[in-house]
Amino acid sequence: MRFFRPRAKRTTEPPVSRAMALYKAGRYAEAVTEVRAVARSLPLDDTYAPLALRITAAATGAQGRHADALAIYDEVLPAVGEIFGAHHWQTLKLRSDRALTLAALGQYAECEAECAAVAQIASRGAGELQNVVRAASYGLVFALSAQERHPEAEARARETLGAHPEPDRLTLALRLGLARSLNGQTRHEEALAEAERARELDRNLPAGSSRPETGVIELAVATALLGLHRGTEARLQAAAAHAACLASFGPDHRRTVEAQALLDRIDGA
Repeated sequence: MRFFRPRAKRTTEPPVSRAMALYKAGRYAEAVTEVRAVARSLPLDDTYAPLALRITAAATGAQGRHADALAIYDEVLPAVGEIFGAHHWQTLKLRSDRALTLAALGQYAECEAECAAVAQIASRGAGELQNVVRAASYGLVFALSAQERHPEAEARARETLGAHPEPDRLTLALRLGLARSLNGQTRHEEALAEAERARELDRNLPAGSSRPETGVIELAVATALLGLHRGTEARLQAAAAHAACLASFGPDHRRTVEAQALLDRIDGA
């Protein structure tokens, strides 16, 4: 599958703007169709080509097609690295996104190794590279918790949040990763407090921004409430998470599956 073709005439509007708007609206199948059409008009060395790739892969993964998303990264990432350079933020961001796709497929050790490598390289730079550090750190936190190495996950989350306290969606993701690590250590009161901080941050972020973390707040809250033996409240939160993930991502997405597993656990308690 060829994603990029010779350069087309550039308009004043970014060529991926409609695809990004569809993605942010949760219209993932339409976003894939739109961005593939755009990508065919872009040469691989175009500024927007890596973003077009990220939208394609992210929208594919958001439909629960994680293996297909990984295949997209694997096909195009080597060429992007060759054109932009191995240490360019565009290349490193693609690697970070690919690592999260590995986690969605249950390949947690591979995700950990890749996120650690990306974060180490990106930490040597400034500007967009610092956002890559934060994104890779979130992937690392998630992968460590998934391997039940919760104290390590907590330490990494706190370190990154301390160095980069910006009130944005990367901070939101890291706070939710911190809550996951605290739940994993049965520190449910602390996890609940952290999840509520994340909820407050979410309320204060722009309403039109992307919502890739759909259901995560409710999952963190439900897990903490269950640990605190507040089963009725926990079930309400878990059911809300499952409904939101099912509507947004479909039944095969890893988060929908996680929400269903939590519901089953609550009902069996």
